[in-house]
Amino acid sequence: MERREVIKVDHVSMKFNLSSEKFDSFKEYVIKSIKGQVSVEAFWALKDVSFQVYKGDSVGLIGLNGSGKSTMLKTIAGVLKPTKGTVTVSGSVAPLIELGAGFDMDLTARENVFLNGALLGYTREEMTRHYDDIVKFSELENFMNVPVKNFSSGMVSRLAFAIATIGVPDILIVDEVLSVGDFRFQEKCEKRIQAMMKEGTTILFVSHSIDQVQKICNKIVWLDHGVVKRFGDAEEICNEYRGS
Repeated sequence: MERREVIKVDHVSMKFNLSSEKFDSFKEYVIKSIKGQVSVEAFWALKDVSFQVYKGDSVGLIGLNGSGKSTMLKTIAGVLKPTKGTVTVSGSVAPLIELGAGFDMDLTARENVFLNGALLGYTREEMTRHYDDIVKFSELENFMNVPVKNFSSGMVSRLAFAIATIGVPDILIVDEVLSVGDFRFQEKCEKRIQAMMKEGTTILFVSHSIDQVQKICNKIVWLDHGVVKRFGDAEEICNEYRGS
């Protein structure tokens, strides 16, 4: 049976314009900008990156800080538009990229379940049906009427993960979310990811733990200063990365 391509990253480059000076206020920046006194340096976070992901794959992105991993995930999620090249994605995407990015911190956890669900494309009826499962998985039964601004980062992570994984999205994007919280909950999240993979969900995964990446992923994209250094078998590349 032919494998179906769900993500195609085709010669993608991403440029950011960085100011080389600091400003004491936004007003100072605007004035100097109008006068042409702001110097800007081009920084290429990604340079001519290409790879394909097929349905059911679990692909880990590895590399040192600043190698372009999060920029690549945001480009695939549609948060960023590449400066050059194209990203083609087939199917629904559940992104877990920045903790609480879809939350209103002044609202309660319960209110944020429905808000975040709406942002992910779920109806209120669907969220009502899944609500008890979300609460149970996140282990926040006693905190659902508490404003999220009073949550620890681990509690926010647990709630965000529980919401993003209620259904079976075509693609789940996970960026360092499992690095927050206790080891037992991390294992619980890993088991849910593996169950989603069995259902056919494609996973894009970033973690500082190379052991965690190797446990979850079957393919690896190794980024080095925005360039693909290696792309292929997870075990082989993880072992090479450890020795680099």
